[in-house]
Amino acid sequence: MKKPVRVAVTGAAGSISRALLFRIAAGDMFGKDQPVYLQLIEVPQAIDALRGIAMELEDCAYPLMHSISLHDNPDSGFSSAHYAILIGARPRAQGMERSDLLTANAEIFSVQGQAINRYANPDVRVLVVGNPANTNALIACSNAPDLSPTQFSALTRLDHNRAVGILSSKKSCNPQDIRKVIIWGNHSPTMYPDLHHAMMHGNPVMPQIDTEWYRNSYIPRIQKRGAEIIQVCGHSSTSSAAQAIIDHMHDWVHGTRQNDYVSMSVMSDGSYDVEKGIFFSYPVRCNYGRYQIINGLTLNDLSRDYFKITEQELLEERDAIRHLIPTDFLQNLESYGSQTTNNNVPGHYLGPRKINDRI
Repeated sequence: MKKPVRVAVTGAAGSISRALLFRIAAGDMFGKDQPVYLQLIEVPQAIDALRGIAMELEDCAYPLMHSISLHDNPDSGFSSAHYAILIGARPRAQGMERSDLLTANAEIFSVQGQAINRYANPDVRVLVVGNPANTNALIACSNAPDLSPTQFSALTRLDHNRAVGILSSKKSCNPQDIRKVIIWGNHSPTMYPDLHHAMMHGNPVMPQIDTEWYRNSYIPRIQKRGAEIIQVCGHSSTSSAAQAIIDHMHDWVHGTRQNDYVSMSVMSDGSYDVEKGIFFSYPVRCNYGRYQIINGLTLNDLSRDYFKITEQELLEERDAIRHLIPTDFLQNLESYGSQTTNNNVPGHYLGPRKINDRI
């Protein structure tokens, strides 16, 4: 059996974590041969609720779960962590402007980024889930100067899975038969679900679907699926969000399946002329514990229109919290792409090597 890895989870008493933690302990995320230490982080007032979850995890007697620790501060919570899943975030209160929400979360994620930088494993991989996820990832990353931006990502796998699931229901096929769906941009209603490169049963998707349905029904439904679930259920996505977290981390660590790619929000290196220094959802291929942005895809006029809308929203979010981004980070952005990427070389992957190479 492998050496255990340390997994830190913030917002660990929340509904998404309740759907997630038991599956991590069962081996769904990292594999049935990978033991884990769970380091669960919450605000002090939620520790009692978190203690109850820890008791249930203990009562499950998972063979892969070596220990559970509870933390009410990020410094101890991220100590030696190989993986950090940042779920906890400030929700938008009634009457709160979006800029206020961005600022409130920027303060939270700047502290977490600093703690990860100081105390986590040097090869830590960080997934930001708490919304606004893309910009929260930027804040955390910018406050971790000793780590590579390639060690941070934000969750758009939920949108990716929704795009696959709704298409498979429409066409009455198995989701496994659909490949190369793309979510471009922000995890927000401006995201762009792109089927122009997707394949179904080995053939291009677009000739198999109605164009009007794609533009007028499918795209807006994916964009607003989160709100639709809240309206129907009275709460935001939980089980599907947990599944997306598992899929994202599993593929990042173990690699994507052959002849396919998935959607991850990662630091833009200028690919597809997206401005550097924002976390943008790209199609990626993962291998060796690292990711590679898929370059060279053609964007038609429709795609470019959606593309610019979602990029502009991310730029506006960045500008709203620019004063909270360390100056050194902003100064180094221009050289980021040239130093860390070489996407013209086949098989060039971005990020540290596999975690187990450094344990």
